[in-house]
Amino acid sequence: MPMRPDIHVHVPYPRLSEHLEYFIANRINPEVFFSAHALDHLVWEELSAQAHLLHTAGLSTTIHAPFLDLNPGALDPSIRKVTHSRFQQVFQAAEQLKPRIIVFHPGYDELRYGGNRLDWLKNSIDFWREFVPCAKEAGSIIAVENIFEKEPSTLRGLLEAIDDPCFRHCFDVGHWNMFTTVTLEEWFANLGSFLVETHVHDNHGSIDEHLPLGEGQIDFDLLFDLMRRHAPDAVCTIEAHTFERMERALKALEKYL
Repeated sequence: MPMRPDIHVHVPYPRLSEHLEYFIANRINPEVFFSAHALDHLVWEELSAQAHLLHTAGLSTTIHAPFLDLNPGALDPSIRKVTHSRFQQVFQAAEQLKPRIIVFHPGYDELRYGGNRLDWLKNSIDFWREFVPCAKEAGSIIAVENIFEKEPSTLRGLLEAIDDPCFRHCFDVGHWNMFTTVTLEEWFANLGSFLVETHVHDNHGSIDEHLPLGEGQIDFDLLFDLMRRHAPDAVCTIEAHTFERMERALKALEKYL
């Protein structure tokens, strides 16, 4: 299947080199995931060469930022400082890859922050206002992804407070299926206008299985109908964490395109 520019595939940065030839030959646009370890051991000349090959081939890129232990809205200022430093590294990588979108985890968890929601939200708003100019300079859009959110109100509060076209939402349907207390229709009614990317993978509602479409319990007919109505130009990223699952997922995606 020839890849459309709005279809991307997740790939950890350490594996980009081994898959680069395949991606270029099959016109697959990568969403490159940088872990903290990958950023600390990045060879900038190598990244520049990889970016040149991708751009010369006419492929589009997106980036997924590191997330473990990081939190832009953390109540501990030391955690916010470390998060800020990591995200600065991400934008250095973006100078080379020139991604359309950079996906970040927002860090909100009702179990930990429910009693301090407004403090978390204020910290997060202040944090992201510093990075929106970086996104504009890079020609990219920051997209905050739902993780543990049971419903969209906290993300909506963050998006409305920043109120900038360079600060938008990445909807992860697998995470929604695990944690939601609202329907897909309600989520899209609240956040559909902010949507610039969706992460597509399937599960059975209890663990983050990252299955190909149609191998879990998610209603992808409904998802793609809502995407066509609310965000027809959004990037669709396959998050299948093995090469074989990626191929199955791309095949399953064909019926929706």
